[in-house]
Amino acid sequence: MIIVGVGVGPKMLTQEAIEVISAAAVVYGSERAIELARDHIKCEAHPIKSFKNLHLLPADAVVLSTGDPMFSGLGKFAGEHDRVVTGVSSIQASCARFHVEMSNLAMITAHGRDPAPAKESLIRELSLGKNIFLLPADNFGPAEVAGILKEMGIDAKICIYEDIGYPDERSAVGTVSEPPLNKSDVYCLMVVR
Repeated sequence: MIIVGVGVGPKMLTQEAIEVISAAAVVYGSERAIELARDHIKCEAHPIKSFKNLHLLPADAVVLSTGDPMFSGLGKFAGEHDRVVTGVSSIQASCARFHVEMSNLAMITAHGRDPAPAKESLIRELSLGKNIFLLPADNFGPAEVAGILKEMGIDAKICIYEDIGYPDERSAVGTVSEPPLNKSDVYCLMVVR
């Protein structure tokens, strides 16, 4: 199996990803991932809702993962002999948008999971002086992050970037006392000191 990152939004496929997708015998992925790669798919594309049985797919299957497969993506399902092709991630897009160097960045995800471990990681990484990139959860977003920053006595910018690459793409910057509000469920958050 080849797991291919299709990028965080439109026009964010790497050349390597385009070549692998174009040569695929069969493609699987979420409806969103298939739509992002649609122009390069030359075979049957099968939407799948559950990725827990990826190991049952044919060895030559190409599985599309939004963003980069190795950050909160499908790369975690890759076996020893599977190939993973990187994609442009929301991390890369956000760092470019907000001019944040990655060398002092902690990456945390609460996306699709219990946010308690993400909250612990956030507190730990903030105490180390790091900037933060966060894939939020429904109940762990800008307001909750602002509350943690306030409790820790940290003054920082809170940035959100939503619908990256789409026509309605939006970014907003706020403060601990006035965090930005997301309008979309497809967004990421940064804490920048």
